[in-house]
Amino acid sequence: KSSTIFVSLLASTASAFSVTGPAFRRISTQVNSVPLANGAMSFNRVCREWRCKYSGDKSTSESLEAISKVVDEYLPAVKGVSKEVTVNRLVCGACLDFKLMVTVPLDDYGTWEGDGHPPEADFIAKLKAIDGVSQVETQTITNMVI
Repeated sequence: KSSTIFVSLLASTASAFSVTGPAFRRISTQVNSVPLANGAMSFNRVCREWRCKYSGDKSTSESLEAISKVVDEYLPAVKGVSKEVTVNRLVCGACLDFKLMVTVPLDDYGTWEGDGHPPEADFIAKLKAIDGVSQVETQTITNMVI
């Protein structure tokens, strides 16, 4: 009788080991990661960074305020890049850096890159038009939560 209960219990929890569940998707993403540093690191998410320098004090900077308005304008389009996109805004008050980091799964990056990273061109053009903004640049990097 105890073996029947054990088999019933095992059968009822077997779905937790299904290859279609969320745990399998996480594992399969890791399997599809790209190795770095002789296998000591890997990545499966790619980030496109849009950055510039702003002018003035971080608390009262008109250029930083204008950058914020551009971010607000383009944020819906940026968040539509991928179902799994993450967007991070970084501001350094000491070195006057502003960065917007748009990170997508590796599987989504190729299409986005092939399309020119929209809405990057329009976003960058608006940054360049802001008085007090300089050193407008882009960079593609990996971005992994560890």
